[in-house]
Amino acid sequence: MIPYQYFGRAVLLAVAILFAGGANAQPSASAPTAGKAAKAATTKASSKAVAPAPKPELEAKAIDLLKATSERLAAARSLSFTAVVTYESPSRIGPALAYTTMSEVVMQRPDKLRVITLGDGPASEFYYDGKTMTAFAPAENLVAVTAAPPTIDATLKAAFDSAAIYFPFSDVVLADPYRALAEGLTVAFYVGQSKVIGGTTTDMVALVNDNVFVQIWIGAEDKLPRMLRAVFRRDPLRLRHQMELSNWKLDPVVAADTFTSTKFAGAVPIAFAHPGGSAASGFRPPAKAKPAGKPAAKPQPTKTP
Repeated sequence: MIPYQYFGRAVLLAVAILFAGGANAQPSASAPTAGKAAKAATTKASSKAVAPAPKPELEAKAIDLLKATSERLAAARSLSFTAVVTYESPSRIGPALAYTTMSEVVMQRPDKLRVITLGDGPASEFYYDGKTMTAFAPAENLVAVTAAPPTIDATLKAAFDSAAIYFPFSDVVLADPYRALAEGLTVAFYVGQSKVIGGTTTDMVALVNDNVFVQIWIGAEDKLPRMLRAVFRRDPLRLRHQMELSNWKLDPVVAADTFTSTKFAGAVPIAFAHPGGSAASGFRPPAKAKPAGKPAAKPQPTKTP
């Protein structure tokens, strides 16, 4: 899941995710004998072994909305939209700084994708034409090209694995958005409606898995996702990540030359490889969150050595 998200009713969420609890042992008047201690330990271990796993708390209305938006996206043979992503990173003095990227996205199933990322920071462009994927840095005039798998899903994974290129909106363009969004859910509930986000009425849904808290605003009429907010559960700083999705066009006519560019011809070629050994930021958390340090760099294929 994009993740790829966050929530309103924090108290309710906190209660909802505290599934498992154990009874505290009562102190005895005297120290137990070795035999009694061993028996108690065995009984306790046996009790833990047979304890049932926490049952997911998935509200039907929340799941129905998640399925509806996923089906709407999956049914489109082509898509275009704008993604504005804001994510926090620690500052030297403590309070988090906010960084923002804006990406113009065009995709055509099953094997075409273009992502042009504008400010903030250096611009970058990503092209996938069904045979190759290309990362281009227009300001530095650098280009990295490599062979790509035959589907968008496999290409997004290959781009991340090989060069740490990650797009927070990846779940939106996958062949099965519901599978990606619902994977590992332990809590899902309906929050209510908003008439503010995306200039339309939206239904708010909160989602929780072992990694992330998510709140999604879904268009009440068109079932398109309008905003997502996320906090990663293993992040001690509880840094917030937000993505706004707008300018939706479903099944637009896409020109054949959309997924390549003549600008590559005069660019300096570089290796399509992992940028300095560090994973991309965006909606994917680091393996080990640290309370301080330099702000996380936004995904920049142009930094590939």
